[in-house]
Amino acid sequence: MEHPDADGRDADEHLIGEAEKIAVALGRMLPGLCEVVLHDLRDPDHAIRAIENNLSGRQVGDAATELGLARIADPRYPGVVQNYPNRFPDGRPAKSTSIGIRNSAGDYVAALCLNLDVSVLSPVALTLGRLVATGTEHPDEPPESLVDRAARELRAAVESYAARGGGTPRSLSREAKRDLVRRLHREGWFASRDAARTIADLLGISRATVYNYAG
Repeated sequence: MEHPDADGRDADEHLIGEAEKIAVALGRMLPGLCEVVLHDLRDPDHAIRAIENNLSGRQVGDAATELGLARIADPRYPGVVQNYPNRFPDGRPAKSTSIGIRNSAGDYVAALCLNLDVSVLSPVALTLGRLVATGTEHPDEPPESLVDRAARELRAAVESYAARGGGTPRSLSREAKRDLVRRLHREGWFASRDAARTIADLLGISRATVYNYAG
C-alpha cells in the first residue's frame, strides 16, 4: 500500500533533483572561484546533497550549517540571504549567498549556497585601486589601531607581491613563497602580532613552514 505522503516525498525529491542540476552547472561555470553547495534540509545530519568546486573541504553527507538549521526551525526565515561575509576553514575570506527552496506546502526542503572566494580577486582589486587612486588625503578621518593597520598592510604587501607576478598568494611557487617570507622577515613584518598566522593563511602553508622559510 502506498504511503499517503509518498506523492509529497516524490515531489520534494524531484524538486531537489532539479536544484542539483543547477548546483552542478553553476559550480562548473565558476571553477576555482565559487563553491556551490546543495543542502537537503529534510536530513539535517547528512544535509549536503552535492558540492561543486569544493573550497571548504566539506563532503557529501556532511551536516547542515547553522543557517540551514535556522531555516528548518523557522518557516518564516528569509528565502534569500544575499552577499553576507563568510570565511573558509583555512581563513580565506568569502562572500556567500544562501537561497532557500520551498516545496508546494511552503516548507523549506533544500538550500542552494554560493561561497565566492574573494581572496582570488584581491590582487585584481588592489591593482585597480592603485590605478584609480589620487593623491587626496583625508586628515579628518579617525585614526586606526596599529594592530589593525599592521595586519591590513601585511596582507596588502603579500597580495601586491603576488599580483606583480600575475597571480594570487596561494598560486605562488614554493620558491616564490620562500623568497616572499624571507623578504617580509627582512623588512620587519614579523614584529607585528599574529604576522606568521596571517602569512600562513594567505600563502596556504603552515606557520611552521613560515618560520622555516624565515630562518
